[in-house]
Amino acid sequence: MSSEFAAQLPLARQAIDRDYLARARPDLFEGLWAAPETRVIALHDGSALARGARLAYLEPREVPTADLLLYLGRSSDAAATPFVAAVLSESAAATLGDDAEWVELRTVGGSLDALDAGLFTEALALANWHTSHAFSPRTGEPTQPALGGWVRRAADDDPAGSRDVFPRTDAAIIVGVTDADDRMLLGANALWPAGRYSLLAGFVEPGESLEHAVVREVFEEAGIRVVDPVYLGSQPWPFPASLMLGFRATVEPGQQVVPDGDEILDLRWFSRDELVAALGEVTLPGPTSIARAILEDWFGGPIDDRAAV
Repeated sequence: MSSEFAAQLPLARQAIDRDYLARARPDLFEGLWAAPETRVIALHDGSALARGARLAYLEPREVPTADLLLYLGRSSDAAATPFVAAVLSESAAATLGDDAEWVELRTVGGSLDALDAGLFTEALALANWHTSHAFSPRTGEPTQPALGGWVRRAADDDPAGSRDVFPRTDAAIIVGVTDADDRMLLGANALWPAGRYSLLAGFVEPGESLEHAVVREVFEEAGIRVVDPVYLGSQPWPFPASLMLGFRATVEPGQQVVPDGDEILDLRWFSRDELVAALGEVTLPGPTSIARAILEDWFGGPIDDRAAV
C-alpha cells in the first residue's frame, strides 16, 4: 500500500496498540475498571457515543451495566491509555447522551482522528462478530466471551480451549476498472437507491487468490475480462465483518459491458469531465469508503460531491 493512497483510507488509520498479551489476564476487566486512566467507548445498535468531533471517552464509573465488554488495547502514544468498548442494551444506552449523541461509523469515520477511527472500527467489527456467534458453529453449543472479548468459548469444561471460536473477517475485493481511454466503470446495485453508482466488488471465494477474484467478479457482474489487477491497499469495513482489498484493473479492448441484471442493474463509463457533469444525477460512494478513495485516486484529487452518501 502506498503511503499516499493509505492516507485516503479513513478506517485503515490506527493509533492503538492492541496489547494482545493482556487479554489472557483472568482479572483483566477488574483491573481495568480499577485503573483511573481507563477510558470506555459506549456502543449501542451499531452506533457509538460521541461529543462534538470526538468519541465520548467515559470513565468506568460512568458506564452502566454492559451486555458485553471488549478490551481494545492501549493508545500508542506516551500516555498508553487503556480502552474498553461497552456494548449496551437500549435501556442502558438511554441513560447516557445528555451532552452527547449516538453516531454511525459510515457517517463520521472520515472526520474522526486516527485514534477514534481505529477504536470505533475495531470495536464495531468485534461487537458484530459476537452478535453472530452466540452458538458454536462446530458444536451448536452456546458460547461465552473470553480473553477480553477476543474469543468465544463453547464449554466451561474445555480448559484447553479446543472449542474456542475466534473472530472472522471476510475478504472482499473492490476494483476500479478503466478502459483504453482511462474512463472509469461504475455500476448501480439492485439494492441501492436510484442514481447511486460505485465500483464493482465482491467476496473472495474459498481457494481463490485476490487477483483471480478481481477477474471473476468483474466478469460475473459486467461481462468483461480485465487484465493486470494492481493492488492499492485495504480497509476494514465492519458492516458487518469485511476487509475491503482495493485494486485497479484494465479492461481488455473490444468488449461491451453487460450488467448481470441481478446484482448490477446498470453500468456506465465515465471520463473525469463526464463524472463531474453527472454529479447530482449520479450519487457516489461516501467519503468513509475505500471506493471513494479509489475513485479520487483515479480522478486526481477530491471530488466535490455534496450529495455523496
